[in-house]
Amino acid sequence: MPQNPVVRIIAFAALLLAVAVVVLAYTPWGQSLWQGKVAQEMGAAAIGGPFKLTDQNGKPRSDADFRGEYTLVFFGYTNCPDVCPTTLQTLTDAMTALGPKADKVTPVFITVDPERDTPARLADFVASFHPRLIGLTGSLAEIRKTAIAYRTFFAKNGATTPDNYSVDHTGFVYLLGRDGRYLGFLPPGLAPDAIAEAIRARLGAE
Repeated sequence: MPQNPVVRIIAFAALLLAVAVVVLAYTPWGQSLWQGKVAQEMGAAAIGGPFKLTDQNGKPRSDADFRGEYTLVFFGYTNCPDVCPTTLQTLTDAMTALGPKADKVTPVFITVDPERDTPARLADFVASFHPRLIGLTGSLAEIRKTAIAYRTFFAKNGATTPDNYSVDHTGFVYLLGRDGRYLGFLPPGLAPDAIAEAIRARLGAE
C-alpha cells in the first residue's frame, strides 16, 4: 500500500532535524558554529544567568559564589543509571588531568529531580567524584527556572509509583567564564583529555 505523501514529508523533515542536531553537537564545525556565531547572535546572556539554590551541605548558593573561577555546569540526577555518573566521572578525570590548574575550575551538578535529591542525598552522591564538585538542589520552581536559563530540558518519565521514575534531560556540560558568562558547551561523549585541553586553552588565553 503506497505511503501517504504527508507522512513521507514529515519523516524526511524529522530526519533532517536529527542530522542537524548531530552536526551541531558532535562535529568540530558544528561546535564552533554554536559556540561562536550562533551564541553571538543569540546574545551574551542567552544561556545562563542568576540562580539561587542549595548545595549538598544545606548552604544557600547563588551564581555569584562562583565568580573568579571557571565553572562546568551539568544537569542530571542521582538516580540516573548511566549518563550522569559517566559524565561526572569524565569531569573528574578532566579535573585530575588539569593538575594544579583545577583549582581555578569548579564543576557544578544541578539536579533535575529535586523531589528525591535532597542535600543529604546529593552529599552522598557527589562524594564519589572530584572533591571540588558542588551539588545543587532546590524547589521544583527554582530548578525549572535555572534549567530554562540554561536552555536545558527535563521531564519526568515512566512513573509507576511516586518514587519510581526516570528523568529525561539534556546531557550537555556548560562552560562558564570567571565572570559567569556562557563560553560554550561540551557535548556528551567528549574525552577527559579533550575537556582538560579546552579549559587549558581558556586559562592560557588570560
